Amino acid sequence: MVGLPYDLLANPLGAVRLTFQKAVESGSGPATLEGRDWGAADLFRQFLFDDGGLSQVPILNAASVRSIPPNTLVRFRGMIQDMLGNEFYVGAYKDGGLWRTNKFMDVSQFPMDLSSDKRVWERRLLYCVPVPWLNSWTEPSSEVLLNRCASWTSPQREKRQREDDETIDHMDMEVSDQVFQGSPHTKKMRGGQLSPSSHSDECMVEGTCPSTSMVPGFERNSLPCLVKIYDSTEDDLKLNDIFEFVGVLTFDPEVTPADKEDSDELENSFCQEESAHLPPSKVPRLHCLVHRKLAVHDVVSISPVVEPKPNQVKEVREALLGHLTAALGNDVLAAEFMLLHLLSKVHARVDTLAVGKLSLNLTCFNKENMSVFGNSLNLAVKNLLPITHHIPLSVDYLNTTTLAPRKDYETNRLMSGVLQLAEGSHLTIDETHLQAGTLNTVGVENVRLLKNLLELQKVEYDFKYYKMEMTTDVQLLVLSEGKSNILPADLVVPFRPISVGSPEMVDAEALKAWRWYLASVRSLPHSIEPEMQKVVEDDMVAARQADRTLGSQDFSRWLTMSRLMSASFGETCMSLEHWQMVKELERLRRERHQ
Repeated sequence: MVGLPYDLLANPLGAVRLTFQKAVESGSGPATLEGRDWGAADLFRQFLFDDGGLSQVPILNAASVRSIPPNTLVRFRGMIQDMLGNEFYVGAYKDGGLWRTNKFMDVSQFPMDLSSDKRVWERRLLYCVPVPWLNSWTEPSSEVLLNRCASWTSPQREKRQREDDETIDHMDMEVSDQVFQGSPHTKKMRGGQLSPSSHSDECMVEGTCPSTSMVPGFERNSLPCLVKIYDSTEDDLKLNDIFEFVGVLTFDPEVTPADKEDSDELENSFCQEESAHLPPSKVPRLHCLVHRKLAVHDVVSISPVVEPKPNQVKEVREALLGHLTAALGNDVLAAEFMLLHLLSKVHARVDTLAVGKLSLNLTCFNKENMSVFGNSLNLAVKNLLPITHHIPLSVDYLNTTTLAPRKDYETNRLMSGVLQLAEGSHLTIDETHLQAGTLNTVGVENVRLLKNLLELQKVEYDFKYYKMEMTTDVQLLVLSEGKSNILPADLVVPFRPISVGSPEMVDAEALKAWRWYLASVRSLPHSIEPEMQKVVEDDMVAARQADRTLGSQDFSRWLTMSRLMSASFGETCMSLEHWQMVKELERLRRERHQ
């Protein structure tokens, strides 16, 4: 096999130019190459996934961004926080008798005359941020990759000098709406809804970039990224999804005022809107070659030695249940319900119902035992799940906190809120801080938002002139002294600790096994055989006859619990044993309420 003429890691644009030239030489004109891959993306997919090159690609984050040379290959894991619409750029132009491309780059590698033949193409802009509330143990180590980056020779930075008649080499040019009337500038979010954000990043002025320190869930030094997407279908990327993007990095942290003044004349000649700038000196650009959506088990980054088979799963389940029991003061019943809660996920939607969710309200918590058992439980959840957040709910918090994302029309940006969460997030709400007080308008609205999240698994986004409901999948755990009046959970379990022990020491291998277990069995399919379905129906009829207070919500919860119980043992089909276990748990739970 002949070796590649370009280093795909250090010089990805060389491979882009090579494949473009081959496509043109084979008879494909620039007009036919717009909006489709001419072989570059396939070349990188083979290198990354077939040849195992993904692990060699440096990870872009706040710690590594200044160590990675520009125009090299990087990967960025993040959540799509805002969708900025489309950007027009000169995708191909004629240099003498040769066609060249500016795809996957901001600045042309070769001079371009103003009078040269050009083709204007289109790309999508995504504002991506580190996943909110992502726990540090999920972060892969990048020390070796940074060492590789340091060994690369950084290209010399040269200031751009222009005369009035100089050829233009800045190719990140947007074509004004007056030139291309009727071109689509708005992009869909989720479920066919339109995003009001629709302006290109270079048509924004410096100084209004919202740093991630303003976004809930981020440390001050977290790094956002402006991802430019090529040749992707409309529904492929959605708001709040977690993606891994692999592409060409363009980032200039050393832009000087002189540089900016140099480029202003060119930029202003193309920009019609200057309302919300994401300056390239603060927000790196990633020209995406390959992207893939990540699920919870991908974020955990654990490759199990074996598939989740019942015989291996049973041992891991027993150990994890023991860990949860110890964290809950040897309350076995609370630990059993806690395990089912941690395995829950929305797997279907019927009308307004989110089928599969199982919110949990543990009662009998107060300020005294919260400092012991509450902290122990919070630590256990944080060590087990990749995305977790704890809210100490109070009247002041409700009255002052921004929970719902809102549109800022001055900057034309979607400003994040606490409840803009990625699917698979876990939210613990501590009501033991609540005291008597008066909720203002913001507080009342925040209570409604939390209740809708818990009951419908939806979050309302505030676009000032209208509200838009976005579906989500967030596990909610409520810790309170009595049954929560604010958040009516699916399960209310009185907490009855038996003893107070010292924190349990857990080795790394056990934690790894439990994380794999929770991530893997949540994704197992589930079914009910006709014989078992008849047993369930008969039991529900008998239960309804014995207790007329039972309704459809109770029976739906029982089915959800039985599905989760089966999954907790690595089973994909409900068994009589697991159904009986659920009925016994429900009996014991109801006894605690008497």
